Amino acid sequence: MKAPAPHQALIPLLGLLLAHALLAPRFAAAQNGSPQSIPSDELRSVAPNVYLDCERRTCDFDYIKTEITFVNYVLNRQSADVQIIVTRQQTGSGGNEYTLAFIGLKRHQGKDATLRYYSKPTDTEDQFRRGLVNSLKQGLIPYVYDTPLAEFISVGYAQKKDYRPTPQSDPWHYWVFGLGLRGNGEFEDLSERYSYQVNVSANRTTEKVKFRLYAGVNYNHKRYDIPDEEPIISNSNRKNLSASLIKSIDGHWSWGGTVSLYSSTFDNARLYTSVGPAVEYDIFPYSEATRRELRVQYRLSYSRREYYEITIFGKEKENLFSQALQVVLEVKEPWGSIGASVQGQTFLHDLSKNNLRAEFGVYINLFKGFSFNVGGQYSRIRDQLSLPGRDYTPEEILLELKRLATGYNLRFEIGLNYRFGSIYSNVVNPRFGNM
Repeated sequence: MKAPAPHQALIPLLGLLLAHALLAPRFAAAQNGSPQSIPSDELRSVAPNVYLDCERRTCDFDYIKTEITFVNYVLNRQSADVQIIVTRQQTGSGGNEYTLAFIGLKRHQGKDATLRYYSKPTDTEDQFRRGLVNSLKQGLIPYVYDTPLAEFISVGYAQKKDYRPTPQSDPWHYWVFGLGLRGNGEFEDLSERYSYQVNVSANRTTEKVKFRLYAGVNYNHKRYDIPDEEPIISNSNRKNLSASLIKSIDGHWSWGGTVSLYSSTFDNARLYTSVGPAVEYDIFPYSEATRRELRVQYRLSYSRREYYEITIFGKEKENLFSQALQVVLEVKEPWGSIGASVQGQTFLHDLSKNNLRAEFGVYINLFKGFSFNVGGQYSRIRDQLSLPGRDYTPEEILLELKRLATGYNLRFEIGLNYRFGSIYSNVVNPRFGNM
């Protein structure tokens, strides 16, 4: 058997290289000719300033600051030498792919890099944060090695004894299954409320094909005892089953189809059965989806509807064809992020029965210490075909048991934030929690 070339043998080994950046502050005087210690103030002055651009539900900032002590953490990108943008998207196994974009600023301008960290769906919180911190350490090394801090950095390579790289096998063939059950309750002298949810799922994701199967049941119960009156009791439920198959065409195009079953007392839906194809085009390559995407999607569907009550149009059941066009924009850059989508949907038998929905969200770092965010959603509603053809009782309205007739839905938020003072946020003090 022909022996592999040296460079071929190194390739799988390089994939296992684990770089550990360890800072050992040396405040005692050096002995036996070791380098003279550097005062902590001087260490701070030469350490790179890092702005970690990451959602708090993704990054444990206190843990990161505790484990990575060889950089200064600053509160805004204008004070930073390095900005790290952390984004994530779900993998086929149910875990997550975290993209860490290291962007050099000031004297590090142009020194950019991108690393990826993959978490498993079975990872504990501690396993996840350890893995993420290790990836952060690896990415920060190039910004430290040309400073006096470099003498405190050591790189380790961990390899199992007698390791021999072998092709990975997957006995599940990329299939991932899930089962969930949860409930809650609240009980008082004159009232009781409880609910439960059950869901199952089966997913399979490869580079070429994505399959999703989901089924769920949601039940809600409320009871209110009113003195000298009959108790008010409300029960509502929602059930849904959906399956979708998406296939890749190339780096920009994909197509697929969806079939679904839906039942809801709130929506007057005894049983909705829908099926239809869809096609999507991303202006940017799908490979850049964690940082930017501009997707255009068109869907065509046929649905068979059966209602609990006769609708305002006198229907107990009907067959409907509909179409939808959606445009989605997502951009995450060093200056902030923008997200927006517009979707128009209409029934083919009557184009006046339509729905137009627009959503947007903007977060911008305007200047040092000052940030601005605004977001909202607006829907122009002209497609409420399933509304019951009768008047609602006060109980049904107050307990939100039925969908109300409306021509629009609007919600929005706006925020301004200004921070000043020390640019550093290195210190971690866990006493009394977040008080």
